[in-house]
Amino acid sequence: MTAPARPDARPGDREPDPDRGAYLRPRDLGAALDCLARGPRLILAGGTDVYPGTGRQAPAGPILDLTAVDGLAGIGPVAGGLRVGALTRWADIAAADLPPALAALRQAAAEVGGRQIQNAGTLGGNLCNASPAADGVPPLLTVDAEIDLASARGLRRVPLADFLTGPRLTLRRDDEVMTGIFIPVAALSGRSRFVKLGARRYLVISIAMVAVRLVVEGGRIATAALAVGACSATTRRLPAVEAALFGAAPDRAAGLIHDAEVAAALSPLDDIRASAGYRAAAAAELLRRAVAALASDGAAAR
Repeated sequence: MTAPARPDARPGDREPDPDRGAYLRPRDLGAALDCLARGPRLILAGGTDVYPGTGRQAPAGPILDLTAVDGLAGIGPVAGGLRVGALTRWADIAAADLPPALAALRQAAAEVGGRQIQNAGTLGGNLCNASPAADGVPPLLTVDAEIDLASARGLRRVPLADFLTGPRLTLRRDDEVMTGIFIPVAALSGRSRFVKLGARRYLVISIAMVAVRLVVEGGRIATAALAVGACSATTRRLPAVEAALFGAAPDRAAGLIHDAEVAAALSPLDDIRASAGYRAAAAAELLRRAVAALASDGAAAR
């Protein structure tokens, strides 16, 4: 069926291509992927980072707003683990009934910006924005999270540790959408804690942040997962420090975290918010506090 001509059309005028509009908000993932297959767009998944970063009244270029796409929000079990939809809002994560291994993610969600930001910002947007100080990354690294990406060409899954390649840089291709975060069931044991340091408690970019997950069996640490954000170009796990905690009594574990080992693992940033030396020392102290808090709470066995 041919659309009626516009009343103001002149001979030779071409009808506009709806896919090339300045702003699109599809309700179907397939439509969103088809749109990206025809050319890159700025993707909105909440917009709480995009709009402040434009430095202008409106973002430049065509926009694909994913916030109306069905099936990209929510938290629930899937084969082999747990799935968090990429468009799950921070407010919903903070209120969710999550296993103790994801307590750190809930704690991080409650400290992201203010209430307005938490009601609009999404976990997937936070990860794709790829700030070194992204609150969602340390808790997810401690549970070996993986990223689900979709395009018109198909689906793929990559570890979060590989997905983040640098400040504001990820492995997401121009024609891909992050659809969810997968957490394997093997990483959903134990308990976790998130702690961050900034010039004030809320509404500030962090100087350092940490997440710790401990599994205790028979009164000894069987698994330790430690991640530090806002101190390096990307958030990092600390395998050498984790190894030092293996087999330790929980109430003695904090004393096994040494500043020098933490600094060696981080290559800490030196910028207007803090010096590299301060960041390294702060990260070590935050790790000790998180481990001590878990020990006093009684880090759960499997």
